[in-house]
Amino acid sequence: MVKGSNIALSALSDNAGSVIVSLGWASPTGEGDADVSVLLLGGRGKVRSDADFYFYNNPVAADGSVQLLGKAPTGEGSEDRIVFDLTAVPADVERVIVAASRYEGARFGELDDLRVTLADGSGDDLLRFAIDDAGSVSAFIFGELYRRGEEWKFRAVGQGYDDGLAGLASDFGVDIDDDASSEDEQPDDEAEDAARPAAAAEEQPPRSVEPEPAPVATVEQVPSAPLEAVPAPRRSEEDAQSKKTAARPRTAKKKVTLPKVVKKSLAENDSWKEARLFPVSALKSDRDRETRATSVLLSVMAQVPEFGRRLTAAFGAPAGRMETFTEVSLPHGDTPRRPDGVIRVERAGKLWTALVETKTNGNALKPEQVQAYADIAARRGYEAVITLSNDVALEGSPLVDVKIDGRRKHKVALWHLSWAEVAHQAQMLLRHEGVGNAAHAWLLQELLHYLQHENSGCHGFQNMGAAWVPVRRGIDDETLCQGDPRLLEVVESWERLIRQVCLGLGGELGHKVLPVRRAKRGADPGARRADMADRLCADGKLHAELRIEGTPGVLAITADLRTGKLRTSFDIPTPEQGYPLTWSKRLIRRLAEAPADLHVETLVEGEAGGPRGTLERLRPEPADMLPKNGAQITGFRLSLFKGMGNARGNTESGFIRSVDDAVHRFHGSVVASLDRSAPRPTPSAERAVAT
Repeated sequence: MVKGSNIALSALSDNAGSVIVSLGWASPTGEGDADVSVLLLGGRGKVRSDADFYFYNNPVAADGSVQLLGKAPTGEGSEDRIVFDLTAVPADVERVIVAASRYEGARFGELDDLRVTLADGSGDDLLRFAIDDAGSVSAFIFGELYRRGEEWKFRAVGQGYDDGLAGLASDFGVDIDDDASSEDEQPDDEAEDAARPAAAAEEQPPRSVEPEPAPVATVEQVPSAPLEAVPAPRRSEEDAQSKKTAARPRTAKKKVTLPKVVKKSLAENDSWKEARLFPVSALKSDRDRETRATSVLLSVMAQVPEFGRRLTAAFGAPAGRMETFTEVSLPHGDTPRRPDGVIRVERAGKLWTALVETKTNGNALKPEQVQAYADIAARRGYEAVITLSNDVALEGSPLVDVKIDGRRKHKVALWHLSWAEVAHQAQMLLRHEGVGNAAHAWLLQELLHYLQHENSGCHGFQNMGAAWVPVRRGIDDETLCQGDPRLLEVVESWERLIRQVCLGLGGELGHKVLPVRRAKRGADPGARRADMADRLCADGKLHAELRIEGTPGVLAITADLRTGKLRTSFDIPTPEQGYPLTWSKRLIRRLAEAPADLHVETLVEGEAGGPRGTLERLRPEPADMLPKNGAQITGFRLSLFKGMGNARGNTESGFIRSVDDAVHRFHGSVVASLDRSAPRPTPSAERAVAT
């Protein structure tokens, strides 16, 4: 794209509901970087509140519409990726600004290969905007996503600010002092006094609103045009001085993640156990586990602000000073109640309070207990009750049946967290996104070690339920009937398991992993589960699909209860150009590191299936993948098979462990080995493979 041009995302991809925007640059000296920021703007070209400003200390939107994934090294520099779920962007947000800022007097003109690229939810590249005229500016708007009617468009902006993050954010209505700095990190005095040369500002046109350009067919045909509703950085010296005094932008500080190479231990032998902040050896009873787990989690949430904020943002908690408490006694009739914990956040003199009820070791939450806490919270004006257990909440279904009194003026929200989700968020920060300092990283590492220890009782979903064995036996002897409530129980347990598998895999990869919901199966979760229960009764199979960010397709997993086999598979559409034999040879080369027992099936248009065989047999003869009748190839299906566990628990022979192992093995040995820069499939091929 060229500066000022725009294009509709729907013209580039059918999968543009989720997009990945990447900002990249290279440093000639090998030093120097920039920090990415995102602003959501309302109708007047301003943020609706300071919460609409996303940066390294506020990387994720509570509604999932924005997620800053952090930096990834490239050949000569680095690249920052941002995931936008455009379907989740609030309706009153009209524009999304994508920008970056430098610090300590650095300028964007000192960087090479300044660029922004955009890919769709499948990871296919859609567009690229290269910038070669950044000049001596310390903040830069790379581009913007904006609504036009019912669709989203992207504009290549390329506009600079000489007064850095403070000038950029202030122009869009962000209070830098309030949200761009944390309480435990003060601004660098030497980096505050940045001048505003007029040269950079004079290069930009005055703020104006231009009519929407006519639709275009290709990016190259879009003419350069004035920016639409983009504020120019031109200001008077008096205004600049007042802004400089009011806004004290904090310079970016390097985030800390776990080192890739573990330091060599100084222990004499393996029997020496490292001293841990949170020991687990003394845990004897379920009550001990619940008390310890609650105290460990709440203390780390309070001491690691980015972690505490990550867990509570989705529950409506504000960004502010957090304090946590355990074993608090609250009056309730004749007998005081003692919730396991209390979370309290202060923001601008106002308090947000949530009561916490915790269960470990697979113990179920007690509805009457949660109901009592909801009543207490309503009477005392608290905002939420958070339940925490190994169970995973289902979409559209409450984990605990609690009646909230709608007559009360103060409403209480009921939320649930799984221990698997807590571990996932700790992994994302510790291993991929980074935290503010080494002490925070160490605390998160100790928390993660505690949660993953076998004695903690915080192991996530680990039981398929009492209906698992009867349903499996009923499928074997064909005695089950449609409508049997035990079928629905197994389907719900399967959905919980898949959601947990997504959390585990996403935490390891640092990417978003989500279950795929097919539109043709309806939007109602209850109806969808009932349909799955009927199909389980008919064919004895449980099926799920996972969308892994950055991969071009979906990972499918099928549990066949009749044969006792687990099948993990991945469909690859054919390229737009080339010959079938070339496609076959290229696929075999890309699977050089894949296991020999990988099954490769050729997908043929209009037929149930084409040639198939193991990778071991096909490696010397790729031509065996071609249909003998010359039928058109639409793609290839890669599959691995393994025996599934029968036990309902999470033991070595359990079903839950076997599913988790199958997904991780398939991704690590097959999906990860595929070349992500493979040619993009034709639309007809995508439709054919999807069916």
